[in-house]
Amino acid sequence: MTTNDINSEVDRKTQSVVGSVLSARMDKSITVLTIRQYKHPLYKKYIRRSTKIHAHDEDNVCKAGDTVVIEHCRPISRTKSWRLLRILKRSEQE
Repeated sequence: MTTNDINSEVDRKTQSVVGSVLSARMDKSITVLTIRQYKHPLYKKYIRRSTKIHAHDEDNVCKAGDTVVIEHCRPISRTKSWRLLRILKRSEQE
């Protein structure tokens, strides 16, 4: 097996997260709210933290309220280094 065969078999694992779209007003960009939950090391209480991430939406298909999967990629602009992978659920509001 050559090194080229090994590289073709390796599946590139990129970081991906699920979140809801807060804003889709920018051209080819969306703002996604992701929520993570972790246990406090001392008090053992579960704490929820949220993060707003700017992601690249090439075709402008997302609307506010959609549930999406985004993946980490190379830097696209100063604030964008995530891109839209797929839409899991559309929002009901029109």
